[in-house]
Amino acid sequence: MSTMKVIDNRGLSCPQPVINTRKALHELAAGESGEINLVSIVDNDIAAENVTRLAESAGCRVTAEKTEQGILISISGAVRAVEAGAEMVVPGSEPPAEPAGEDCSCSPGKLQRGTVVAVTSATLGSGSEELGAILMRGFMYTLKESGFLPAKMFFINGGVFLTTEGSPLLGELQEMALAGVELYSCGTCLDYYQLKEKLAVGQVTNMYDTVESITSASKCITL
Repeated sequence: MSTMKVIDNRGLSCPQPVINTRKALHELAAGESGEINLVSIVDNDIAAENVTRLAESAGCRVTAEKTEQGILISISGAVRAVEAGAEMVVPGSEPPAEPAGEDCSCSPGKLQRGTVVAVTSATLGSGSEELGAILMRGFMYTLKESGFLPAKMFFINGGVFLTTEGSPLLGELQEMALAGVELYSCGTCLDYYQLKEKLAVGQVTNMYDTVESITSASKCITL
């Protein structure tokens, strides 16, 4: 039996087209037992390349056609192949391998035990502040959707602006907290920026606990 589905990703910024395609593939694989046929419509070459890479990582056949309506990416493959590639990676966010011996299920919503993320700024990378804010939003959204969640996240210095009132990332961080990710904001940093009364997600922590958690982690990622 063959199932066809069309999703329209035109006008969406990275990484939304990839995430929407990933979800559609999983939904089709969960609901059918035969052949999957999915058409993902995008409106730029970068999105087309990323969606193609995602589908190929799931073992699917992929063709792309440019039309007046956009770039039509036709994805087909056996359900068993997509299921085998269930942890297909969102391009640009490939997670590191978990250390041997770790008991970790990396299905969506599961935690990578021993992994800590230190967020030291409200923006990602150096250069344009505006671009850095866009990249940080994209990173956090992709991290939330990828299924490779860290056990703990520490927000230090300018990073505390992400956990306080007015942050554009509160929705993503609250969802990660509900999934079990422990979120901590530096108390000294909150005091310095006069944000302690505005903390909106997670807990206040101190430098001792931050250092202890980071040095005892099996993997620490710094942003």
